[in-house]
Amino acid sequence: MNRFEDKVVIVTGAASGIGAATARRFSDEGARVVMVDKDGETLTTTAQAFPKDRTLVQVADVSHSTSVDALVETAVHRFGQIDVLVNNAGTAENGRPEDITDDAWRKVMATDADGVFYGCRAAIPHLEKTGGVIVNTASVSGMGGDWGMSPYNAAKGAVVNFTRALAMDLGKRGIRVNAVCPSLTRTGMTEDMMDDEPLLQTFYERIPLGRVCEPQEVAAVIAFLASSDASFITGANIAVDGGLSASNGQPPQ
Repeated sequence: MNRFEDKVVIVTGAASGIGAATARRFSDEGARVVMVDKDGETLTTTAQAFPKDRTLVQVADVSHSTSVDALVETAVHRFGQIDVLVNNAGTAENGRPEDITDDAWRKVMATDADGVFYGCRAAIPHLEKTGGVIVNTASVSGMGGDWGMSPYNAAKGAVVNFTRALAMDLGKRGIRVNAVCPSLTRTGMTEDMMDDEPLLQTFYERIPLGRVCEPQEVAAVIAFLASSDASFITGANIAVDGGLSASNGQPPQ
């Protein structure tokens, strides 16, 4: 499939995990991809496997609006347009609410919520010209609460409802806005959890499909939402969670 031939796609948090898998999916389908991450070393290494003539590497911290504005303008200068924006960059902080510091709270909100807003605001004028698409990476943690993850829950909850609001504001301007909401996914953020077999077993008991999500599986849903196959879908927060959110929370019998 070449659903994205001649399309320009920006992916934040593209150095690894869901972002890298998403950039790869779009590139494999013919897109010109702007790969963005604040980890320049890892980003450069990841990008080496991409076609040089269709790939632009941008080191930027999405928690700073000036950096986001600059990367969008650089992308337009290089490729002439923007067709898809994938706001994927994220971070998390764990702990009891009373132990969360100001800096920890702001770090999560600035990256996970502010960064999404900055990306959308900067890209909207360009997406309006192309009838473009925004796909945000939210989380099942934005659809329900977790133990000991209040900053992450707050930030991802903001992304979930921001996605709905933005879809309403931009629909008649020709821009679709959706989000994916993954459950536990094999990424750098969850690397320590992948080695904790007792913890994984508790997840397997609650996930009907009985396993963790792979980054490529989230990337496939992002690509679908960005494609013309999803032309009448906007304002949706799609759970990519193996059935986790289908449960009412009661344990298996």
